[in-house]
Amino acid sequence: MPQIKTPEEIAILKEGGKILGSILNEVALGVAPGIKTKELNEYAERLILKNGAEPSFKGYKNSKSGSPYPASLCTSVNDEVVHGIPGEYALKEGDILGLDLGIKFKGLHTDAALTVPVGNIERKTLKLLEATKRALFLGTDAVKDGAYTGDVGFCIQSYVESMGFGVVKELVGHGVGYRVHEEPEVPNWGRPGRGEIFKKGMVIALEPMAILGSGEVELKKDGWTWKTKDGSPAAHFEHTLVVTKNGREILTPINFNV
Repeated sequence: MPQIKTPEEIAILKEGGKILGSILNEVALGVAPGIKTKELNEYAERLILKNGAEPSFKGYKNSKSGSPYPASLCTSVNDEVVHGIPGEYALKEGDILGLDLGIKFKGLHTDAALTVPVGNIERKTLKLLEATKRALFLGTDAVKDGAYTGDVGFCIQSYVESMGFGVVKELVGHGVGYRVHEEPEVPNWGRPGRGEIFKKGMVIALEPMAILGSGEVELKKDGWTWKTKDGSPAAHFEHTLVVTKNGREILTPINFNV
């Protein structure tokens, strides 16, 4: 059952979201050719601890992998959609990099992501990033007390597909706060008036994922990283937000134009 957060908890989530947004912005500014993804993870973890928070993802377990997630930051390169594991890979001019981060602050979790270019990228890939970013804000604009998850998913899917890109259907947004993943699931596709009903005080992580190709994905052997089946680039943008009577409030302020 979806959890309704109290005003006091929402205030904490807002504080944690502000910290998370500032950390993601700092990490994104460090993205450049030659930087290894493990270096970005190390930087993110230092910033998390410096701000009196804890990494939400490090040590997290899921049903697909036999071992807990080994890092604080997810770094998904090119055809990797989400949950890429930082390592020795050195970024190259023309790559794109998804940065996904969750932190636990004063006992509550927030979650956010963005995809950034590494130097100059192909025009069609830049268009993918811009469309996925736009889809996030179209989706958030559909969130309000009494709206359905299908309303939001329809907004995202309709826009992404109208731009000629594929929508990822195996992976979804979700509730967040007491845990990293809570109910309800918030798909990036759907039909108006269908699905779960949003209620005032619910906190959700909305995260459109779009692909330059078909939209089909598969899980890599590491049990964590989802990639595109056809090898085409993927983009991912995410905000944590709270449902209000007349709309939503974004809790993770991020400069998506870094």
